Amino acid sequence: MDPFAELLRHLRRNANRTQDEQADAINAASGRATMTRREVNRYENGANVPTDHTLGNIALACGVPLEPLLREAKAARARRREKNKAEAEDLDDVKRRTLLGGTVIGAAAAAEPWGRLAYALSKGSKIDSESAGVLIDHAARLHVDELNESALSLQSRVETHLDAITAALPRAGTHERALTIAAGETAALAGWVAWDLGEHDKATAYYGVTSECAKKAGHPPLRALALGYASYGAASPAKALEMLSQAAQDVRGRGNATAAAWALGRYAEEAAQSGDDAGALRALDQARFAYDFADHTSEQAWVRFVTPYRMDSLTLSVYGELKRQELTATADSAVERLGGELPESGVVVLGDLAAALLRGGDVDRGAYVAHQFAAAAESKPNTMGRQRAQTIAADLPDTEHDLASHLLTFATL
Repeated sequence: MDPFAELLRHLRRNANRTQDEQADAINAASGRATMTRREVNRYENGANVPTDHTLGNIALACGVPLEPLLREAKAARARRREKNKAEAEDLDDVKRRTLLGGTVIGAAAAAEPWGRLAYALSKGSKIDSESAGVLIDHAARLHVDELNESALSLQSRVETHLDAITAALPRAGTHERALTIAAGETAALAGWVAWDLGEHDKATAYYGVTSECAKKAGHPPLRALALGYASYGAASPAKALEMLSQAAQDVRGRGNATAAAWALGRYAEEAAQSGDDAGALRALDQARFAYDFADHTSEQAWVRFVTPYRMDSLTLSVYGELKRQELTATADSAVERLGGELPESGVVVLGDLAAALLRGGDVDRGAYVAHQFAAAAESKPNTMGRQRAQTIAADLPDTEHDLASHLLTFATL
């Protein structure tokens, strides 16, 4: 069997996966359901060599550096071109090593590509810059995907990526802080997804891990992310406000404008619900002022979801709860911003718009938007759809009994 095929088999077995499970893990890493058990089998019996793009996803799925895989794949392709002429390398000084599921690597095996990689990993070789960059970039991409993907479909991808970063951290070297922050961002998203799926204890554990990453990396904005997410499930309004007040403190300073806008906007939302009208409006003004200086596409990876649409959503929520006269103009502006084609996070805006109009007393318009939200939430789900469906259902008039029942059913799926 080709040594590279053997390496791929050992990586899968070391991850304790079947070929079906390996295909699922690779699909989770890539975000596309294109890998099959049959193709994994072809790689492992030497019938095919993965492309460099696929190797990147295999590295993510198995938590190993990409560069050695690329190097060994290149060697495997050369062997195929040379009709299996073996490369000659002098590795006589490599001693027997044990790695990858208890496999004993002797002198002969160590001369093979998979043996060289196994030996390098057993020595704790440091992760290369390219592999670290791939892991960090993928963590950021998951936060973007959260805008228009359901929690159920996102969960396996997030947890698989967290496993990959966790496996890479012991060899992070100079990339340790950056990977620790990426791990915390991924853990926070895993907690958010778990909370949306009703797995509240699991969510709390993930948020705890995020806070530990923030402490280890010396990066307070990461704790703000955990506190902001956790505030949705706080035991009381007072506890939620306490969390969000700390989150706002954690994101003071340069480069945190978007995060500050979100933390303050969430504080305004909770303050409005607790009856603190003045505190809610003050925090909302601060949030909108901070967002004037923000760029959600270039600050921390996780602030990608704080789009202008999301800020509209927070403003609508506050004005609707307080029954402010500004609600009508804000609603019109939000609808105009949405345009003809629903953008990322547009479902959230429709949900908050419907809830705000209903609570603000514009029942007919609120019910109309609620119908739009119901259709959009099913066609373009995201991790906030279920919660908003419950909120809207509770505020709909008796004449919209069928819609309320439909939304409650959707919220429990």
